[in-house]
Amino acid sequence: GSTIKRLLKYMMESSMDESPEPTCSSQDHAMHHLVAKDLAGVERAAGIFRSMGEPGRLQILAILADGERCVSELAAVTGDSLSMVSQRLKVLRGERLVASRKDGKHVRYRLVDRHVADLVANALEHALESS
Repeated sequence: GSTIKRLLKYMMESSMDESPEPTCSSQDHAMHHLVAKDLAGVERAAGIFRSMGEPGRLQILAILADGERCVSELAAVTGDSLSMVSQRLKVLRGERLVASRKDGKHVRYRLVDRHVADLVANALEHALESS
């Protein structure tokens, strides 16, 4: 919301400061222009990070990075109740991080694409490096 708008305003204002000798090219700041033009994309990305920010949901995403699972399999691995796993999956589906398909009586969940797996892997690797 307003925090992102303030950040974008700061980024735009600070990029307009004139320095006597540029030390970088316009290509170095391509992301600033992308962010400024696509506020909806920034909001969506923030939603993705918020949904991944809860340890139980991140754990589910990490498990799904290894392949499809049903709710009961996820509950067995995480040690959480079926209800808790279902609630977490609902949030992850809402952010379009996981998809589901019917398999007989079971619903199987998977990551929507490789980008999600990469985000999870990078976050976990970064956390381990920082410890």
